[in-house]
Amino acid sequence: MTPVELSRTVLHAVRRAVDEGELAVAVLPERVVVAPPGPGGCGDYATNVALQLARPAGKPGPAVAELLRTRLLHVDEISDVVVTGPGFLNISLAGGADARLARLVRGILRAGPRYGHTRDLAGQAPALHAAPEVRALVLMDSVARVLRSQGARPHMHCARPPQDAWIRILGLPSDITLAPGTDPPLRPVPAPADPTPLGRHAARWALLHPAPHDHPRIGGAENDAHLAQRETNPLFRVRYAHARVRALLRNAADLGFTPEPGPLASDGDTQAVIQLLSDHPRVLAATAAHRAPDRLARHLVTVADALAPLLPDVLPLGDEKPSAAHRARLALAEAAGTVLAGGLSLLGIDAPDHL
Repeated sequence: MTPVELSRTVLHAVRRAVDEGELAVAVLPERVVVAPPGPGGCGDYATNVALQLARPAGKPGPAVAELLRTRLLHVDEISDVVVTGPGFLNISLAGGADARLARLVRGILRAGPRYGHTRDLAGQAPALHAAPEVRALVLMDSVARVLRSQGARPHMHCARPPQDAWIRILGLPSDITLAPGTDPPLRPVPAPADPTPLGRHAARWALLHPAPHDHPRIGGAENDAHLAQRETNPLFRVRYAHARVRALLRNAADLGFTPEPGPLASDGDTQAVIQLLSDHPRVLAATAAHRAPDRLARHLVTVADALAPLLPDVLPLGDEKPSAAHRARLALAEAAGTVLAGGLSLLGIDAPDHL
């Protein structure tokens, strides 16, 4: 069960409790956030949905949590649910760590670049509004992409049309409505110089990677840094990690083996990658909610940096024969590359197979 599937399972339990009269809640949450347990928690995932429902339901948080716990224990893929603190639900998945890892990786590979996409915002049509400035428009375009990944159908508005070069080089849409929107205007710190000499990918990254309140570094020597193919350039690290994964898949095919999710070592490097992949759906939801593509960009850098130490051990060395461990490591690498490609596409940036 992936985090997205678990989120839907918990939400289904909430809806059943309301439908059957156990909870009197007028407005149900649109989605349930599940995340690794915090201090004092246990299990694989935790959620505070019971705390969110306690006040509108007129019940103490622990009572709501216990009600939902009883329902969740009937789910085959959940082995245990523990209530802690003021009403946190701590959920353990069935099958042990190896089975959960295999399900996670298999789920990512099955979903492809759409891993983390949901229908949680279906029916919403936010009217985004950007200041008539290149960074604001690129920000709005990326926010719209992420909102679509969560099921919304956003409309983009601006007082003036984007310049032709911004459409042609930066990939901005040409059908932006020339009128105010109803969302709060997106007004990041403006770009200090024309970003188009960087080309689409580096320019969009330079505009989106800094938080909206931070100054983007564009122009002069700063452009050289964005285009440099070295480890000091975070965009290069992300795209290079994806390209290395694609190269490993090609090399594995030449050696006659393919990725297959399975047990992996429980060392810190491996667990860090697994945790980041599990967290990807939450990052997409937070990016959509806060209209903040910089959150997604930073997450991709973290995934790429965590993946790097694992890649040298993916393929067999010398006369070594491909084993189940090699296939499992290759599957994890492919899953991480899939997350990188999907995240970059939401920023309007390509993930190359060769770099």
